[in-house]
Amino acid sequence: MADDEFRYWCEECDYRTPWLTESAGAEEQIEHYDHHHPGTPPGGRVELRAKKTDGAGCLVVLGILFLLLLATFTFRYWP
Repeated sequence: MADDEFRYWCEECDYRTPWLTESAGAEEQIEHYDHHHPGTPPGGRVELRAKKTDGAGCLVVLGILFLLLLATFTFRYWP
């Protein structure tokens, strides 16, 4: 979870933080509430963006589909 990023949404207005670490996002949300909504406790929702994968899963699926297609055409014309 160290590579995960969080975005905090304000419950009072349309403000949202940029994608930050959990602690940096929470701090920015607190600063937003102090500046724009004094006296209101911070609230809203938190959005999680997990780290990006390397895409190897798609490559494996494409490789298997290619092999199935190759086998289909090979055995279709087999004498």
